Amino acid sequence: KFHWKPRLGIQSTIWDEALKLQAADNDYQRRDLFEAIDAGDFPQWDLGIQLFDEAFAEAQPYDVLDATKLIPEEDVPVRLIGTLTLNRNVDNFFAETEQVAFLPSNVPPGIDFSNDPLLQGRLFSYLDTQNSRLGTTNFHQIPVNAPRCPFGNFQRDGKMQTMVPKGRANYEPNSLAAHGEEGGPRESPDVGFVTANAATGPEESGDKLRVRAETFADHYSQARLFYRSQTISEQAHIASSFVFELSKVAQLDQVPGRMVANLRNVDEDLASRVADGLAIDLPKKTPAAKEPIDMPPSDALSIHKNMLATLEGRKVGILIADGSDADELAAIVTAVEKAKGKAVIVAPKVGGAKLSNGKQQKADGQLAGSPSQIFDAVAIIVSQEGCATLLNEGAAVEFVMNAFGHLKAIGANETAQPLLDKAGVVPDAGVTGVDAAFVKAAALRFYDREPSLRMLA
Repeated sequence: KFHWKPRLGIQSTIWDEALKLQAADNDYQRRDLFEAIDAGDFPQWDLGIQLFDEAFAEAQPYDVLDATKLIPEEDVPVRLIGTLTLNRNVDNFFAETEQVAFLPSNVPPGIDFSNDPLLQGRLFSYLDTQNSRLGTTNFHQIPVNAPRCPFGNFQRDGKMQTMVPKGRANYEPNSLAAHGEEGGPRESPDVGFVTANAATGPEESGDKLRVRAETFADHYSQARLFYRSQTISEQAHIASSFVFELSKVAQLDQVPGRMVANLRNVDEDLASRVADGLAIDLPKKTPAAKEPIDMPPSDALSIHKNMLATLEGRKVGILIADGSDADELAAIVTAVEKAKGKAVIVAPKVGGAKLSNGKQQKADGQLAGSPSQIFDAVAIIVSQEGCATLLNEGAAVEFVMNAFGHLKAIGANETAQPLLDKAGVVPDAGVTGVDAAFVKAAALRFYDREPSLRMLA
């Protein structure tokens, strides 16, 4: 099993935040990636593998060849073997990104194909897709897809051929070399590709059958493992997601009930919460093809349990207005940047605001076009007069209200309190002054705040 693990960990947005983020900046995720690379903050992912043998696979209560199953990291720890670093942006998006052709059939020596039925189907379909998508079987000659190492084969012709093969030999074996002609390339028994099973042991024998092993019939055990491995907040989000999605097919009376009947095989509490959220009676449990089993929870499956308390790579939106304290602004910007975060100054006008020292501070974004959902945390540094002005600006109230509703840290100076009050901000661990406590809080999300803000299943 292969794993990509981001160096800065995994984060997620809540539903309302994701919707508003999509509306505010449809390219937010891509923009964030491009800007980080341009700034030299190169994103990195560690490549890890889980290694196991046939004996381990056969001893598991699930089928390791089932693409819907995972191997808990507590059973087989992930061993890191390399790092992927994105160290430059593409020069031409079409040439270097749109034309990329990935194939699961491209494997280096030492890696071969399992009997995973999903993989077996993809081995052909991806090749066929790239032939169709890029209009030629020679898509591997496009620079972004071309091998960097020297190679030799008998492939020639086809649409958009960029090479000029010489000689008559386009097949093997041939005897043209005996007549003084170029006989073409030959495989190398020392460094050429050999299938992994031929290199490591006896090949499999017997017929290939279009059947699934009985262990594929366990549809619920790992779903139960996943749900029970989540935090209380994550479980509430999962249940609420089921309620939302099933509410969209509520006119088909049988569908929500059937789904809840399936969920009873996963977890009774989950099924009850979803049924309650839909205001339907708890249906009879669906008979399982194979009775699910309890598996030990795996902390590795939870996002919240593994979030890193860091500002690195994250953005802090700092709202200012005319009269904002210059020293407070400079201090918070310095503190955020010292924590390897990016400070983004937001003002009612993109030209900026005149600070308490009389100097004009240019803004990185206009308030109406830079809502708090595009930031990981926010700070409000305003004067008494500036705050009074912002109280009549809906975008300013929403800036604070959405940050609080999306469970983000909010740092504010004393004169910003009326704005926090109007936005409905209630003091908690994530609401601080504009000091060191804010920088520490800005690295976190405050999920304990959520039950007081919205009804979750």
